Amino acid sequence: MEVYCTRPRCARPKNHFADLDDVTTLKTTQQKYCTSCGMPLLLDGRYVPTKLLGRGGFGAAFLASDRRIPGMRKCVVKQFQPAGNLTADQLQLAQNLFEREAEVLAQIGNEHEQIPDLFAFFPVTVQSLQLGEKEQFFYLVQEYIDGQNLEEELVQEGKFSEVGVTQILTEILPVLTFIHDRGIIHRDIKPSNIMRRRDGRLFLLDFGAVKQVTNAPGGSTASTGIYSMGFAPPEQMSGGQVFPSTDLYALAVTLITLITGKEANKLFDAYSNQWQWRTQATINDRLADILDKMLLPAASQRFQSAAEVLEALSPPPPTILPTALPPQKQAHPPKPQGQKPPQKPIPIQSAFATWELLAGAAFSGFEGALIAIALLSLVKNPIITLAISVVILSGLIFAQTKRWLEKFDLLIIPTISFAIIFIIPFLRSGIVMQQVLIFAVTSALIAIAVTTIFRLIYKLISSII
Repeated sequence: MEVYCTRPRCARPKNHFADLDDVTTLKTTQQKYCTSCGMPLLLDGRYVPTKLLGRGGFGAAFLASDRRIPGMRKCVVKQFQPAGNLTADQLQLAQNLFEREAEVLAQIGNEHEQIPDLFAFFPVTVQSLQLGEKEQFFYLVQEYIDGQNLEEELVQEGKFSEVGVTQILTEILPVLTFIHDRGIIHRDIKPSNIMRRRDGRLFLLDFGAVKQVTNAPGGSTASTGIYSMGFAPPEQMSGGQVFPSTDLYALAVTLITLITGKEANKLFDAYSNQWQWRTQATINDRLADILDKMLLPAASQRFQSAAEVLEALSPPPPTILPTALPPQKQAHPPKPQGQKPPQKPIPIQSAFATWELLAGAAFSGFEGALIAIALLSLVKNPIITLAISVVILSGLIFAQTKRWLEKFDLLIIPTISFAIIFIIPFLRSGIVMQQVLIFAVTSALIAIAVTTIFRLIYKLISSII
């Protein structure tokens, strides 16, 4: 098994121990030491570093396994190791930031599923490489998120789509709402600090630069000067007060770098003091306006909370036009010269359901047959009878389209017509009632069939067009 030495200046940090390939031996072995520099390898007696994940200005991160947990749970070990020649004040500030990250993760990591859990925080004192001196290192152990951060994803997959950017907003904004409600400002949001787990879930990482607003000693909200160049708003870069909108600014910069594929400093025009990114992105105006508002230079001009951004992202409710208004008596002001009087709204009729069309067809066919039989008995001329029947039937169909006749009317009228023909034999032209009924029902069925065929043809043509 390969174990990685965490001493910053170790010449050969990779150590191989064949006996640790056996899980039982790994769980029970005593401390192991680096074969190059003598640094203890099993941190706090349980965490086994296996790979360097990355180094920054204030530390390094290692992939490790917890040998005290069944299944050798993977975790991330972050070591505090400031680089460069720092003054005593700068060193103390960096150490305070590292300790603050542990405090914040202990406070909120177990309360929100999109923030890594804190497992441990401990110091390790070892013999220095210089004789007679000792060194102290601080370690923070947190949950390992197996995936890629958005900076790596941008390099591998290319610039993000509008859908991808919207998903980031809708997943990260609730996390910001959660931490802001607890008086915490992250202050270092950027693509490398948002991790996408393999199942697609997004996590907010690296709380080393957080600022606790309400819980800070003396209530100070001044920036400590720790930020990522290009992502920090003016109030943070000047060392001034920070706000929830400070994080919203950094999140917006993160998103425009992802959707354009450009670095932040290439999207900001120093001459006009404005972000120039919209021409380099394919995005709808509404979302672009939201991002631009998050990018405004003054903190007071931006959205004041993540919840406000989420509300702005929600689609506007559909506009519902009133179908009818109760009559109201009100004074009408005199109309200006040359102005047209307001037009009355045209009532919109609802479309006919299929059953209504077929019921109307049956009514028209049945009633048309009865009218033709009665008129033929009175007029005796088939041509005149047909013409009068068509006129009457057209009137009945027009009344149906205006919904003057509907539902029970379509049943009552044919019943009355049938009863009249039954009571007055003269109107049957010598035809028995059974034949009248058969003729009327047949006409109704034919009308239903014709209506069905025309409806099918209409739908077919509509789908093609």
